[in-house]
Amino acid sequence: MNRVEVRAEEVPLPPWADSLAGFSVKALDALGKDNWDLSILLCGDTYIRRLNSQYRDRDEATDVLSFALGENCPDGEGGNRYLPGDIVVSLKTLEENSRYFEVSFDEELCRVIIHGILHLSGMDHETNGKDEPMLLLQEELLKKTKERILPPETRRAEIPERTGRAGYYERG
Repeated sequence: MNRVEVRAEEVPLPPWADSLAGFSVKALDALGKDNWDLSILLCGDTYIRRLNSQYRDRDEATDVLSFALGENCPDGEGGNRYLPGDIVVSLKTLEENSRYFEVSFDEELCRVIIHGILHLSGMDHETNGKDEPMLLLQEELLKKTKERILPPETRRAEIPERTGRAGYYERG
């Protein structure tokens, strides 16, 4: 059984945090992962920019970062839990990217969660091209996972528009 904890820093915890956790569990299940304890942190641009600068030497906001831990720990019942690491998502940059790519906020949120899970699974990509194997798998999983996170009436988050754009991959 997989478990996901969703927290927030610099932004309020959204009312759909439980749905985000549920979607993430389904994505882990679709990848055949078991006994994972995944952490997701939702934040603003200031917070993710600091992390991006500190860990990637890029002084700019981005939509998603993954921090691998990759440790097993006893579960107290004779088994083990796997601690893959953390996925950090800037809701503001995510909204900008959803506008840029002309997809719903909800679809882009699902996409970056899958993207982060694939990174924590050990996958990577050399470029942001649509022919990258990891990005192809990401889009395949997004199509397979029909469930979305936000209720239909709130599929676009109410986040103020900002000039500029930060993207992490191309889609064709």
